[in-house]
Amino acid sequence: MREVTESEIKSKMRTDNPWWQDAAQAKARFPQHRAYFAPFYGLFKKSKAERAIVVMGPRQVGKTVILRQTIEKLIQDEIPHRSVFYASIDQPIYTGLRLEKLLQLFCDETGQSVTDPLYVIFDEIQYLKDWEIHLKALVDSYPHIRFAASGSAAAALRMKSRESGAGRFTDFPLPPLTFSEFCQFKDKEPVALIESFGLETGIQHFNTLFHEYINYGGFPEIVFSPEPERQFPQLIGQDIVERVLLRDLPSIFGISDPQELNRLFVTLAYNTGEEVNLETLSQKSAVSKPTIKRYLEYLEAAFLIHRLYRIDRSAKRFMKETTFKVYLTNTSLRTALFGPALPEDKTYGRLVETAFLGQLIPSPIVNAIYYARWRGGQGEVDFVYLLPGEQEPRWAAEVKWSDRVANRLDEFKGLASFIRNNKKLITDDYAVRILSKSVFLKTKIADAKTIIIPASWWCYWESKRNVTDLLGTGMHPSKISALLFPQKPEA
Repeated sequence: MREVTESEIKSKMRTDNPWWQDAAQAKARFPQHRAYFAPFYGLFKKSKAERAIVVMGPRQVGKTVILRQTIEKLIQDEIPHRSVFYASIDQPIYTGLRLEKLLQLFCDETGQSVTDPLYVIFDEIQYLKDWEIHLKALVDSYPHIRFAASGSAAAALRMKSRESGAGRFTDFPLPPLTFSEFCQFKDKEPVALIESFGLETGIQHFNTLFHEYINYGGFPEIVFSPEPERQFPQLIGQDIVERVLLRDLPSIFGISDPQELNRLFVTLAYNTGEEVNLETLSQKSAVSKPTIKRYLEYLEAAFLIHRLYRIDRSAKRFMKETTFKVYLTNTSLRTALFGPALPEDKTYGRLVETAFLGQLIPSPIVNAIYYARWRGGQGEVDFVYLLPGEQEPRWAAEVKWSDRVANRLDEFKGLASFIRNNKKLITDDYAVRILSKSVFLKTKIADAKTIIIPASWWCYWESKRNVTDLLGTGMHPSKISALLFPQKPEA
């Protein structure tokens, strides 16, 4: 049987790297950059070598696009165009080839030397068996070469990166689109809307944009699609949900019954934001608790869900974490499964909660976010941030898709009780937040300074702040405070 020749492999390389012949051919498919492009590019080009950058995230969030845009920017920054190599490892012609062999063929074809400062990118790297061993060997052998890799089988990437790439890999999670990125791509900024329409009408317009984001806003390809409603089920439902649940995860972890995993995910997606426990999930699905526990770990590693764990009224964690809340990492995953939601739906508040958490998922603080519940559900707080190391609440938030909250502060008895048991929330300015539909208000609950702001407005500025923190240009708290409470435009 005839094998693929080196000449054929090099021909494929030339096709996939047209900038070797003409630098102008490095132009990326999408000119718009995600907010995460700048920090990724800085890591890849400007940080010290001896590490590979591994881009991780669910399907369709723009991993290949960010790599292509990186190539375009490298050449714009006068990096020699024949020093940049891209290979998508899912191509059949590369099947079974070691990464070092690809590097050698690249150098042979372009006249480079492995001693030169090169920029090497491997896309869809999970298609190479034991990729982490091969990539680590390259980093060790050629510490001066810049390596980047990405893949859609995020669970495998995350786990193997940590197991085998310690000290050699830098994980770069790429989340679904945040709300501020969505607004940027739509060319609609909240301040401009308020300046154009006034505060009340501007927020109404902004909420319409937020509603579109909740249903269709997580993935760049859909944002730029002229018919998102028609294309969404195929692009997202099939590519993300079906391929990940029915193919990627079963092949990676040896799951014998993919439909069992699929049913669990569908149940969790429909009930995003609800409290669940292993016992109930096991009874309803007829799947053992150890198996469900593994499935939850796989789904979380694949960036499809995020679990919040419970604390009590005094912000103490429970010894056995068998009860928790499960949130989708992006609300539009639910749209892919069940169709778009309406703001009038009874479950819409849970989607707003999910969107709230979604803006925090790219930030390290997400691992210190909990929910509080005690006395058999008589007292509850939606979200609490515990300062790592101290386990002391720094802020607490309630999410209500309603404007009644301003006149019904007495209904927040659980929040008031939690505040009285955690005095730090009283001494810190505006550490208590209530998200509304369209109301801005500064008030007090249990002597704690409290801000009431529209959920759309908070989600925008929080996601914006997380990106500036990633860039090392974080917003000063006083600026955030001013932005959270916009002034009414003068008549």
